[in-house]
Amino acid sequence: MKTLIYILFIFTIFLSCKENNNNTQASIQGEWETLFDGSSFDNWKVYLKEDISSAWAMEDGAMVLDKADHSNNIITKSKYTNFILSLEWKIAEGGNSGVFWGVHEDENLNQAYQTGPEIQVLDNERHPDAKANPKYHQAGALYDMVQPSQDVCKSAGEWNACEIKINHKTNQGSVKLNGTLIVKFPVHGQAWDAMVLNSKFKGWEHFGKYHTGHIGLQDHGDKVWYRNIKIKEL
Repeated sequence: MKTLIYILFIFTIFLSCKENNNNTQASIQGEWETLFDGSSFDNWKVYLKEDISSAWAMEDGAMVLDKADHSNNIITKSKYTNFILSLEWKIAEGGNSGVFWGVHEDENLNQAYQTGPEIQVLDNERHPDAKANPKYHQAGALYDMVQPSQDVCKSAGEWNACEIKINHKTNQGSVKLNGTLIVKFPVHGQAWDAMVLNSKFKGWEHFGKYHTGHIGLQDHGDKVWYRNIKIKEL
């Protein structure tokens, strides 16, 4: 009898611990994770390298790409699948950059954009890409695939608040720029494949294929700033 009581006691403790652990995990899920707070590049590295580049510096709580030459794309050290990414960006006059997701590192692929779809960062007033129709290259666009419903981008040198949502569970992606929902798109399946076939990425074997991947920030040869970068997993 004593042995049975002892076994029941141990089993009760086990269930209690398991329940507490589940509650802890539930509380962690859905919380914001800071990717850049203005004081450290600990969460970032250059694509295909192990650390950050001297081309990126910290300035007044922001990261700034000040020596752009197309070789300093940076990515998060961690990978993400379903998430909301929140950040602020500003671009130099006539500048171009972008935010990637689903980036997969492969030594045979020398650029992050060869796997990761991009949300455009652009000076809409001065860069010629913003003038083309459809406006697939305008700030906030799903680059070369979905144009923004309206231009809510601020002038070069001013901060823009951007929120990117990627959810493979619901097959929904979206972009909010300065509080306005401007882009919606599927993130996989036939509708996604159709968009790719109608874009410059047609025939790119690895493009958009990785549901889980790194977040990336683009070196397009222009000066750009990012700050207050955080992510919430869904």
